[in-house]
Amino acid sequence: MPSFAIALLIVAAIPAARGSVAIYVGKNLTRDGSVLLAGYGDEPSSHWLVIAPRKQHPEGAVINVGGTASARLPGQLMQIPQARETYRYLSMDYSYYAGFPAPLTNGGMNEHGLAVRDVALYSRRELVEMTPKDQRGLNYSDVARIALERARTAREALDVSIQLVQRYGDFTYGGNSHVFADPNEGWVFLTFAGGKGLWVARRLGPDDVWLNWRGYTGLGYVQDLPENLSNNPDFLASDNFVSFAIGQGWYKPDGGKPFNVIRVYCRDRSGEASGSEARRVEAAVRAAAGKVDVKLLLDQMHATGRDSSGYGQVAHLRAGIHPDLRTLWVAPGPPVTAAFVPWRMGAESVPPEYRRHRYITAGEAEKQTISAADLGVEGTRYVNRAVKRLLYLVEEHREAFLPEVKGALSAFDDRQLAAQAGVERTAQVLLEAGEQALARRYLTEQAHAAAGEGMRLIEALADSIEARTKVLFGIRPEDR
Repeated sequence: MPSFAIALLIVAAIPAARGSVAIYVGKNLTRDGSVLLAGYGDEPSSHWLVIAPRKQHPEGAVINVGGTASARLPGQLMQIPQARETYRYLSMDYSYYAGFPAPLTNGGMNEHGLAVRDVALYSRRELVEMTPKDQRGLNYSDVARIALERARTAREALDVSIQLVQRYGDFTYGGNSHVFADPNEGWVFLTFAGGKGLWVARRLGPDDVWLNWRGYTGLGYVQDLPENLSNNPDFLASDNFVSFAIGQGWYKPDGGKPFNVIRVYCRDRSGEASGSEARRVEAAVRAAAGKVDVKLLLDQMHATGRDSSGYGQVAHLRAGIHPDLRTLWVAPGPPVTAAFVPWRMGAESVPPEYRRHRYITAGEAEKQTISAADLGVEGTRYVNRAVKRLLYLVEEHREAFLPEVKGALSAFDDRQLAAQAGVERTAQVLLEAGEQALARRYLTEQAHAAAGEGMRLIEALADSIEARTKVLFGIRPEDR
């Protein structure tokens, strides 16, 4: 049975669930020895692709971090120093999360082959209640973006994040997790509500499959801590991580049980419906050990996406390649009905259809007019809207239309994957000839062509399904 069909069975067998996800696959388990990091966020607002260039910043430059009084757990914005240099990276940005200034990101990939994913983690009620009402520090998006801007490896990303959180604080909405990955390894970094500076991290190695999945606590994240925590190179934690729990009576060191991070510091979400989905996805990946590839993770993203899944990403992290050839596969909307496009770090621009538009962008509905500078982009079609249109048509009659959409998207993925070796060989010849400008122009043209083909496929499917829906079922509701 094709892998996309297996993925369809996974999602059909479970109730709908919401939340961000991340899948890490170590290099010993993949077909080509790469590390893979896949996932998507869970935000209802607009999304757009960003190619952030490498930049030099003046001495004394600062950036705003944190949140406002309108956040779920209120606090204050603050400024911290900007680095003198920030790296080139790819990201899907979005416009809204309560109290956190836009643009926001859950991560992406940078020129050094560092990939970042962000997934919610839910601290226990007592920690949420301890959180200061005037909290300050870096929010989840700040951590993800700064890691992409300043780190070259997963361990560097972890170190940068720890240093910043320890110095400036963690602006929490209730707890969070980040997964950092490079071509050799990964690290999971957890922070908790409460304002107590609690954090813990775990290394992900070449034989690991690791899922942080919609806040489900039965797997992934960080589970049991080793007894020799301070001397174990695969784990790190804040100095007070164990002692604070003991002081609160949440952990008894003489109780004969290991220190389980989830049981001690988190809400128990091990029984949620998303757990069944997470275990099925994990089983599908583990069953392909030694043969896991980009295609398998694209299929999992297609199968498990929801309306609130704002985009999809699969970072293909390979050692020993030119930085311009590093590849991030991006679905520009909920991946259940979106075509994944391979974006290489050498691409220099984003098609207007994939840029920021007003559609479901926070704050745009209140405006009576738009600025003259935005007229050109707003005059183009918007890929995120196209994906949503197809999604709503499919969801209205899922059994009738989802199989053909999945088949079409899988075929598109296959064609793009088959073309990649030739694209890379051509770009490599140009790079080896010292023609980086020509190589980047070529990679940009290839990315734009794939993006255009993906959008045309989505629109053609939507047009066809809308026509058949009107004939076979009618359009609901009829009173609107």
